[in-house]
Amino acid sequence: AAAMAGAALSRVPDVQIDGDGVFKYVLVRVRGAGAPAKDVVRGHGWAEYHADLFERTAEELARHGLSCECLGGGRLSHRPEERKIHVYGYSVGFGRADHAVTTEKLKAEYPDYEITWADEGY
Repeated sequence: AAAMAGAALSRVPDVQIDGDGVFKYVLVRVRGAGAPAKDVVRGHGWAEYHADLFERTAEELARHGLSCECLGGGRLSHRPEERKIHVYGYSVGFGRADHAVTTEKLKAEYPDYEITWADEGY
């Protein structure tokens, strides 16, 4: 079961965010049975609330036998024409995500971007 969970976990993208704009994001810890956990970033403009992002993510993961918990949220400002992403703010429902962790995930996904974060702002 652990090997299957590990394989399912490895197929979960670390980062899924919209290509442009300012939108909410959540930092989610994903777990499979007996497999180590990993943190993933999800951010989309369609989400009115951070909970919308988390619930959609949880549903997708559950189909693969994975569970998850929300570690917090914030906002992303993604400006592809400038190759910049800024991470800031917080989620009222889930609290502030660890933006430093989010930034590292984004840097791995967007190595040629300038990625910054701040605890200020909403």
